[in-house]
Amino acid sequence: MPVSVSLIARLGASALVLALAGHSGTADAQSRRERDAAEALNERMVEAEARYRQALVRIANDDPAGLDASNAALEDMEDVILACERQRGCSVSQLLTTYKRLLKADADAQAGQGPDAGDPLVVEEGGLPTADVPAAASAAALLSEDERFKRMVELNPAVQASIRRWLTDMRVSLITSHENYQYMRHLMSPAFKRSGLPEALLFGILAKESNGRVHARSRAGAAGPLQFMPATGRRFGLGPDGSGFDTRYDPRLSADAAAVYLNERFAQHGNEIEYWLAGYNGGEGRALRIFREANGRRFWDPDVYNQFPAETKDYVPMVIAAAWLYLHPEEYGLTFPRIDARPATFTLERPASIYALTICLGNGNTRDGYMRALRNLNPSYEAEDLIPAGTTLNGTVRMAGLYRQWCARGARADLAAQLVNSDPRAAIVRTGAIEVLPATGDVPPAALPPAPAAPRPPQAATPAQVRTHRVARGDTLGAIAQRYGCDLATLARANQLRAPAYALRQGQSVRLEGCTR
Repeated sequence: MPVSVSLIARLGASALVLALAGHSGTADAQSRRERDAAEALNERMVEAEARYRQALVRIANDDPAGLDASNAALEDMEDVILACERQRGCSVSQLLTTYKRLLKADADAQAGQGPDAGDPLVVEEGGLPTADVPAAASAAALLSEDERFKRMVELNPAVQASIRRWLTDMRVSLITSHENYQYMRHLMSPAFKRSGLPEALLFGILAKESNGRVHARSRAGAAGPLQFMPATGRRFGLGPDGSGFDTRYDPRLSADAAAVYLNERFAQHGNEIEYWLAGYNGGEGRALRIFREANGRRFWDPDVYNQFPAETKDYVPMVIAAAWLYLHPEEYGLTFPRIDARPATFTLERPASIYALTICLGNGNTRDGYMRALRNLNPSYEAEDLIPAGTTLNGTVRMAGLYRQWCARGARADLAAQLVNSDPRAAIVRTGAIEVLPATGDVPPAALPPAPAAPRPPQAATPAQVRTHRVARGDTLGAIAQRYGCDLATLARANQLRAPAYALRQGQSVRLEGCTR
């Protein structure tokens, strides 16, 4: 892995130090001891820089010890900066000029890279990489995370067997999980990064729990991309929000809750990720009791391991394996598809459902189109709900462009609406009473004029009865509106239902006002 990635990671770790570096005293106010201490730190930084440059030469000569030497030098620099922040009279900004020089030297040392090979690393005056290098910054985060994750888990045969499962029978599920996660990453990963939790762990839980489908629901009642049970969700502020939407389905809020939950497990179990996951899957009470009785023994100790149910024994290594593959795909010949997931919003110019948008957006250079991404990014809408014009939806830059091109108006938008509104029952052709024809050779009886009907006594006019529909399992107001040819807004008002969820309960009677079929 390029050394520049390690360097950027160290810079990111020093960001807090930079924010605190503005209180250096003036030279006149420094004592001789303070000046000597600051100068000693400067000398240590220069010496570490020299060792780092020597390590670059060793790396260029394919010396395997070069990377270790460069990391050791970087760790010394980091220690110097931290000490400088505490030392009166020491200028952190002066020390960070070393980082600028090393970024330049490191970029020049990369094979096949030069001023014409691509965008160079850019460092602002404050010393931190700018947003012009998001890929490098992401790689740096992964490198740092990789090292932490390696120290926190054990790549034992149980995890290796789970890696095998992900790469064989469950490969499609793993790749699908990764694609789904890329669309939601900007919503979910910040909570884990703020909490100092490995992002790979978030992906591992997501892949095992839901494959990245925010509307996933288990038979036991767990729901959402990270599968919170109702009681656990309520502990962390998840559940019905008063509009009919359950916030366990919200990717951002569920990730926020999961980060808090796992930090609770950290407080109980330290760095023992296996115990965290055992608590996440089988209940923190059981995991905490076993942990305390274990007296420092690891999760994989047979006396500990065998106290957990079979589901937890499977769950823990599967999550760790998915996280490991997230960090090391190339090592296993695994290629995750590149997804253009740059977030953006777009506003509906005409009513549409997610089904209709999926049709008119097309595939857009993706394998499966945008239905799952639209549902994940807009979890409060069911796929068949008719969403009013003027509603702003979450999507990507690519989706917003395709919407303007194909869905706002035109033949494809009309076709999508037609397909979504099609009622299979309209294909049934009903005829009148069946006429019995005489057998061949028979003479039909003479046709007689029908007898006049007896006049009926006049009756008082009765008011027209409004039809109703009894809600069945899986019914939504949007689906009912499409079935009976109703205006969704009129139907909602007639039944006092609130947007956007239009929550219905099974067995409820819905008045079909304003319906044409």
